Amino acid sequence: MLSKIITASLLGMDAEVITVETDLQPGLPAVHMVGLVDTTIKEARERIRAAILNSGLEFPRRRITVNLSPAGRPKEGSHFDLPIAMGILMLERHAEPMIEKTAFLGELSLDGQVKPIRGALPLAMGLRQQGIRRLVLPENNLREVALLKDMRLYPVRTLAESLAYARGKKQKNWVTMQAENDCEVDSAREEFRDVAGQERVKRAALVAAAGNHGIFMIGSPGSGKTMIAKRIPSIMPEMSYEERLEVTRVYSAAGLLDDRCQVVRSRPFRAPHHSISKAAFIGGGRIPGPGELSLAHNGILFLDEFGEFDPALLETLRQPVEKGTITINRSWGSVSFPCRVMLVAASNPCRCGYYGDQNHLCTCSERELARYYSRFSGPLLDRFDLHIQVLPVPRSQITSGGKGEDSYSMRQKVAVAAEIQTERYKDAGIRFNSRLTEKQTEAFCPMTEESRRFLQKAYETLGLSMRAYYKMIKVSRTIADLEQEPLIHTAHIAEALQYRQLEPFYRRMEYDRSRSIYK
Repeated sequence: MLSKIITASLLGMDAEVITVETDLQPGLPAVHMVGLVDTTIKEARERIRAAILNSGLEFPRRRITVNLSPAGRPKEGSHFDLPIAMGILMLERHAEPMIEKTAFLGELSLDGQVKPIRGALPLAMGLRQQGIRRLVLPENNLREVALLKDMRLYPVRTLAESLAYARGKKQKNWVTMQAENDCEVDSAREEFRDVAGQERVKRAALVAAAGNHGIFMIGSPGSGKTMIAKRIPSIMPEMSYEERLEVTRVYSAAGLLDDRCQVVRSRPFRAPHHSISKAAFIGGGRIPGPGELSLAHNGILFLDEFGEFDPALLETLRQPVEKGTITINRSWGSVSFPCRVMLVAASNPCRCGYYGDQNHLCTCSERELARYYSRFSGPLLDRFDLHIQVLPVPRSQITSGGKGEDSYSMRQKVAVAAEIQTERYKDAGIRFNSRLTEKQTEAFCPMTEESRRFLQKAYETLGLSMRAYYKMIKVSRTIADLEQEPLIHTAHIAEALQYRQLEPFYRRMEYDRSRSIYK
């Protein structure tokens, strides 16, 4: 006697449809799990047995073989409990026709309760792509999966409820959409008004937020780098429905959603410590899960104390930041995670922190300076669209009590620029200027003849790389959008050029023995 139940397996961010094949034969009572399953699934036999018996149902006293097909891919997760239990229960009962195209997800407790699972949203999205539109799932995962507006969801609290649906006794509780239970995930909502001085750096942060450009800040300790970075989320544009779906999908796969937070509405702000491991940073595991890089998808990845990170770890950022995805390979295949992030980094200019500071003496030797700057490779720094030096704030500005532009007015400007970009790129598959390819840059960034000549001269004089050249055009496009200008003018190029002022400093890295200026 054979039964088949549909479920899914999560591999990275993608879900593969799995058929739970359950066979019942004469023999000594036993349950055998096959199909390249992990320990969690093997242990499910004891949970399932107790859940069935404690639900007042009969457990077959014969030899049971459970195969998770296809058998060649690894499978893990407690969400297989419910479909396996349903497969066992359906062995001696006839299912209603609609169960044939219905998927089951859920973890079982010993008393038969259906507990919430990790990765419910990406699992449901994978099922939807394979044409499955009906899903029985834990009630506590309902709001998360309800983001999928074209799925018919049947939330259950117990194994008995799931069986009642499968036998055709409960079909009136279909849910197609529920109110979102929104939350903010690690988002800093601090006010730019609290930043004394640094109006030039705040302007750079405004440009970065408007076009989703990466920004690198370098300056002495206490100059306000971290303070400014933590306030950038307060001026970021709102996420679209598609972006919320993508971010919630990542957090679901990482197991970071709960009853309090089932739909992520605000842009993530992730600030990992410089001691973080490679697996935690980019993702990893036997079946890889998302790391900090992917958890910052559609948000900000802030690397404070940039110079203290492992250089090998930082180099892994180069390709993912450019492509917007990161791929992790295993012997059985590869998985990919999205990572379209706004990269924000802050660093001291040297080990002691005061190289180039007019008010403090740098105590680093030439060898220490060379060792410190060897951690910043040119190709990595090229990934930042804006480079800016953060100078110490004069005491007069701190004590004067004067406040600069606040987050609300900055957010309004960013919203206008973001709306212009959304309309411009509605058929291009992108949303922000920072995501333009070289070909798209030529098409969407028209400029005056004067500004083109100015950019050409700057390229030749400063010895910029081709990547830096195109990044300047993208930043100029964002500055023009903030002013609602259709064409890029010389003033926009000139401002973008100011945000590459540290280029000679990176390239030469010469040590001035007076320890008071940059060469």
